[in-house]
Amino acid sequence: MPPVVPGKPQQTHTFQAVGEKEAPLSLREGGTLDSVQLSYQSWGTLNSGKSNAILIFHALSGSQNVTGETPEVPEAGQFWNGEVKEGWWDGLVGPGKAIDTDQYFVVCFNLLGGCYGSTGPSSVNPGTGAPYGSAFPHLSISDQASVAGLFLDHLGIERLHAVAGPSVGGLAALTFATNFPDRVKTVISIASGIRTTVLNRLILFEQILAIENDQHFKGGDYYDANHPDIGLALARMISHKTFVHLDAIERRARRDVLQQEDVLSWYQVRDPFQSYMLYQGKKFVQRFDANTYLRIIDMWSRYDAAREGDAENYRDLLTRCAQAGQRFLVFSIDSDFCFYPEEQGELVLELEKAGIEPVHITVHSDRGHDSFLLEPSLYAPHIHYALRD
Repeated sequence: MPPVVPGKPQQTHTFQAVGEKEAPLSLREGGTLDSVQLSYQSWGTLNSGKSNAILIFHALSGSQNVTGETPEVPEAGQFWNGEVKEGWWDGLVGPGKAIDTDQYFVVCFNLLGGCYGSTGPSSVNPGTGAPYGSAFPHLSISDQASVAGLFLDHLGIERLHAVAGPSVGGLAALTFATNFPDRVKTVISIASGIRTTVLNRLILFEQILAIENDQHFKGGDYYDANHPDIGLALARMISHKTFVHLDAIERRARRDVLQQEDVLSWYQVRDPFQSYMLYQGKKFVQRFDANTYLRIIDMWSRYDAAREGDAENYRDLLTRCAQAGQRFLVFSIDSDFCFYPEEQGELVLELEKAGIEPVHITVHSDRGHDSFLLEPSLYAPHIHYALRD
């Protein structure tokens, strides 16, 4: 195993072999990948017993850049620009912070299927020499958990001190904990859930249709021509109103100057809120790939923790965690329109049925789902306490 360099935040790991006979990586939906690269960042130092590691899963449009500033990631190419260069959880992760990199070895990888250096639809297919595009297989949350297990094997880490994730990252954190119960001690789930609701599946389907119906999408094979920017921008606009509380959107929009170039074929934008949403969509397409977006919302749309863990029901699934002695910290956000607080309530209830006594914190905020990004002080004390031995 190559050594982990504590002072070097950006590292890329490529593994070819999976299993004893160097077989391709088999995916839950039936596809395979012959070669998998994971682009990751790490902070802190892994102790001699390799017992102080914390794995963080990022959210839908997040990256491996959890904290600090990373000006360049060559593997990410054109998508590494703008706000992605700044750590998305800088308020919670770092020296002396709630997830203290002076004490813990913290690591995060760009999800499989991502566009920030990990193998994804925009990566070169070794079989053709061209980007995968439509040939890139469907993914599931359990695929992310399985790849995380292989990644930890590479680092020589048998058991994590903790696994954490917000939003879609929380789904991956939960699935890793249930599918590999002996490999993690503490689970931190933030604004997430145990299954995807009908409402979210419908909202996600709207976003899928927005991209699919862009004239430049071409089934996903668009890399040598115009990208489906309009479809991706529209998908982002659909999702953005679930991430940010409407009161916060109103405050932000009133501060912005109406963009004079926001003129459609007939309709002229005169509303600052419409102008604000258009700006969010235009900004997003500069840093994200439409195919990656589809792969992630597809696996989110189909998520059910019991099914991902091949369990008969949630009690059967979570009993594994109880038997492994896992501890759970679950956060709700009372103004969350993306993962409603009732979803965390369902997770907590199922944990209790399985004999686990989770700590359930409700954060009171007017920032909506994005509170976990914007208000670290509301989460820090509870996370700090949950990580204590």
